[in-house]
Amino acid sequence: MNIKFKKEMRIYNGIFTLFFVLYSVVISAQTITSVTVQSSNSAESFPVFSDCDNLQFKSLEICFFNQVQDFVFNNYQVPSYLIQNNFKGTVKVLFEVDANGFFKVLYVDATEEKLILETKRVFNQFPKVQPATYNGKPTYAKFTLSIAIPLKSREAIAEENLVQAQFVPKKTKKLTELDSIVYKKFDNPEFESHLNIPFSHSYYSQFDASLNQMGSNNHTASKPYTYAEVSKYYNLQAVNASLKKKAESWWERKLWNESTVEIKGEDYWFTLNPIFDLQVGTASNSKVSSTFVNTRGLNFRGGLGSMLNFTTTIFESQGRFADYYNRYSESIKPAGGNPAIIPGMGIAKDFKTDAYDFPLAEANLTLAPSKFIDLQLGYGRNFIGDGYRSLLESDGASPYPYFKLNTNFWKIKYTNTYMWLKDVRPEVTVERTYATKFMANHYLSWNVSNRLNLGFFESVIWTNSNDRGFDVSFVNPIIFYRSVEFASSARSGNALLGLTYKYKWSNQINFYGQFILDEFSLGDVKKGDNSWKNKYGYQLGAKYYNAFKVDNLLLQLEYNHVRPYVYSHSMPITNYGHNNQSVGHQWGGNFKELIAIARYHKGRYFADAKITMGTRGLDFDTVENNLNYGGNIYKDYDENRAFNTGVKVGQGNKTSVFIADFQGGYLVNPTTNLKLFGSFIYRSFDPSKNTATTFNESTSWFSVGLRADIFNWYFDY
Repeated sequence: MNIKFKKEMRIYNGIFTLFFVLYSVVISAQTITSVTVQSSNSAESFPVFSDCDNLQFKSLEICFFNQVQDFVFNNYQVPSYLIQNNFKGTVKVLFEVDANGFFKVLYVDATEEKLILETKRVFNQFPKVQPATYNGKPTYAKFTLSIAIPLKSREAIAEENLVQAQFVPKKTKKLTELDSIVYKKFDNPEFESHLNIPFSHSYYSQFDASLNQMGSNNHTASKPYTYAEVSKYYNLQAVNASLKKKAESWWERKLWNESTVEIKGEDYWFTLNPIFDLQVGTASNSKVSSTFVNTRGLNFRGGLGSMLNFTTTIFESQGRFADYYNRYSESIKPAGGNPAIIPGMGIAKDFKTDAYDFPLAEANLTLAPSKFIDLQLGYGRNFIGDGYRSLLESDGASPYPYFKLNTNFWKIKYTNTYMWLKDVRPEVTVERTYATKFMANHYLSWNVSNRLNLGFFESVIWTNSNDRGFDVSFVNPIIFYRSVEFASSARSGNALLGLTYKYKWSNQINFYGQFILDEFSLGDVKKGDNSWKNKYGYQLGAKYYNAFKVDNLLLQLEYNHVRPYVYSHSMPITNYGHNNQSVGHQWGGNFKELIAIARYHKGRYFADAKITMGTRGLDFDTVENNLNYGGNIYKDYDENRAFNTGVKVGQGNKTSVFIADFQGGYLVNPTTNLKLFGSFIYRSFDPSKNTATTFNESTSWFSVGLRADIFNWYFDY
C-alpha cells in the first residue's frame, strides 16, 4: 500500500467519522452515564422486547433502554489482555432495529479491533423484537450506543449516580437546551427552497417542457433556476418519490435514494454529500494510452428560515483528456508557469508527467426577502438563453465571483449581475498577480403574451485603469450602461447589447433565438460592403417536446452565427472574456454552427445525442501570415486586422468541424444526480491549411464513469 493511498484512506476514514458524529447529533437522548442509547427515528413507538409487552409511551422507552443495557452487560466479553492492562475507554455503536425486528450494526468506533469484533458478535445474538412503528406500519429505528469499559451493570451505575448527586449543590439547575432541540423527519425541503438547481443541460431538459407551457408566466432564459421557480410547474417532490428504490438498510437508502447526511429542525435544514466524477476512457491518435477524470468533492447545502439558502462545493480533481482537448487547454494557459486552463474549470497544474490537477470551488448564498426579489452572492457560472449555447452569457468559462439581483413581478423578470473577472495573460500580469476586470449586465425578460417572450440584454466591461476599481456608476440596476460608460471613461470600456425571443407555437413546439450587437455602424451597413465594424451574431433554435408522442423525448435544433471580431476589443483586457475563455459562445468569433440534440429519459435511465457541424475562421499564426481574422477574442482588433471591408464568417484558415457526442446511462441517486454512464465522442477537425497548431485530425473518444451531473462539461471545441 503506497503512501498516497494510505493518506487517502485516512481522509476517507475522517470523513466517515464526521458523518457518524453528525448522525449522532440528530437524536433525542436518554442520558445514562455508562451506556447511552439514542434514537434518530421519528417512530410512533419504540421496538418492543418480550419483557416489555403491554407497556406504553415513556415506560416502553425506558424498558427498551434497560433491556439493551442488560443484554450488553450480560453478554459482552472484554478481551483478557485489556482487563490485565486496566484498559479504560468507550465503544460507540451505530445500530438499527429493522422493520422485521432484527438488530443490525451499522458502524462501530473503537480503538481496539477485538472490541469491534466483540461488539458485532453481541449484537448478532440479540433476540428478534417487535419493530418500531410509524403511522401504524413497521419501520426501522436507528440508535447510538456508548459502552464504557470496564463494564458496569445498570444497578451499579444507578448507585454511583445517586452518590454523585449528594455532592451536587441544591441550587444547581441542569440545562436542557441541547436535549430540547426538536428534529423533524427530513422531507426534502430543498424542493421548495430558493436554492439554485445545479445547471446541467441533461437534467434541465427533464422539466423544460413543463416550464414552457403556453399561458405560464415564468421566465426560462436566466439560469440557474431556483427550486421554488421550477416547483410551480414541475412537481420535483413527486418525481423524486417515484424514482425511489425499495431500500431498508441505511447503506441502501444512502446509495440509492437519500443524501448522506440530512437534518431538519425548526425552520432549518441542511445536507452533506460526497461528490464524485470518476471517468476512464481511451482516445484514438492519442499520445497517452488512456484518459481519465478523478474528482472527489463535498457539497454542503441548507436553509435557515424561509428566506436564506446556501450551498458550497469543493472539488479536488485530476484528469487527462483526448489530445485535442489537452492542446486547447494548454493553448489558453495562464502566465506564471502553470501548464493549462481546463475549460469551464480553471487553472491547472501538472499532475505526474502527462496529466493535470485542477481544484475547483463553487458557492452560492441566496436571500429572498420577498416574493418579488432574491439576492445572490456566489462563486460560479451563469447562463442566459433558452438554447444549448448562449451568445450573451454562457457557462463555458471558469467560475468567478458575482452578485446577482433577481426581480420578478407582473410579466417581468429583471436580472442584474455584477462579476469580477480575470485576465491571466502575461502582458497584463504584474508581480505575479493577474489583472482584474469587471462586468455588469442586466437582462429584462417580458412575457408579452401567452406565446411570446422578449428579452433585452446589456453588458459593460471595464478595468481598474486609473484606479477606477469597481465603478459605482453601474450599481444602479435600472440605468442604461452604455450611456454611463460613455460618461465614465474615455472609451476604455466595452459595451454590448442583446435581444432574445421565445415563441410558443404549442405546448410541444417552441422557437427561440438571440441577437448580440457588439458594434454597429449604420453608414457602413448602408454601403453594403460588409465592414468589420458590423460586429454582431445571432441564434435561431427550436425545441420539440414529447416528440412524435414519445413521452420525455426532447428534440432540439439550433443555429449560431457570429461575425468576425465579435467579443474582441481594441484593448484585449476589456474583451468579453475571463481566464482566457469567452464569456459568450465558447468558440469566440468568426464562426457558424448547426447543432442537433436528442434527449430521452425514462425512470432512472437516460440517453443523450448531440451532433455539431460548424465552420470556423481561425488565424494562421505563422511567420508568413500573422493577420487577425477575427476568431481570437484576445487579439486587438485594430492590430494586424486582415480586412476592413468584405469581412465574412469563415475568413482566414477556414476550418470544418464535425462533432458527434452520444451518452447514456443509469441514474444511481436522484438526490445528488449521480449517474453511471458511457459516452462516445467523434470529432473531425479539417482546416484549409495545416499549421503547427491547427491541422487535420479525427478523434474517437470513448469513456465510462460515475459522475454527479451538477455542471456542464463542454468537450465540443
